[in-house]
Amino acid sequence: MTKIYNCPVEATLDVVGGKWKTVILRYLSMQTLRYGQLQQRMPNITQRILTLQLKELERDGLIQRTVYDELPKRVEYSLTEYGRSVEPILELMCEWGKRRIRELDLQAASMEASGG
Repeated sequence: MTKIYNCPVEATLDVVGGKWKTVILRYLSMQTLRYGQLQQRMPNITQRILTLQLKELERDGLIQRTVYDELPKRVEYSLTEYGRSVEPILELMCEWGKRRIRELDLQAASMEASGG
C-alpha cells in the first residue's frame, strides 16, 4: 500500500524522523561504525532503541549492515548511496544546531550576568 503524503516534509520525516535517526545518520556520514562505536557516541540511547532505529534505517535503504564471517562476529554500519543523499540536510541541521547552542549559551551568560 502506497502512503499518501500531504507535505514533502512529512515524507522526509517518515524516514528520518525520531530523536535518534538523524544522529545515527550524521555519525555514519563521517565514517563506517560498529554497533558499540555508535553506542559510545550516543550514551543516552538504549540498546533496544539503537537496534530498532538501525533496523528501520536499513529497511528504508539509508544504511547497510555488513556482517563479517569471523570470530568474534564483526558487524559494521555505513551509509548507502541513497543514505548519502541525506547528507546536505544533516549538514544544514548541524549548522543550525551550532547556532542554537551559541544562542542558548549567550542567554545563559546574560542571565548569570544579570543575577537571574
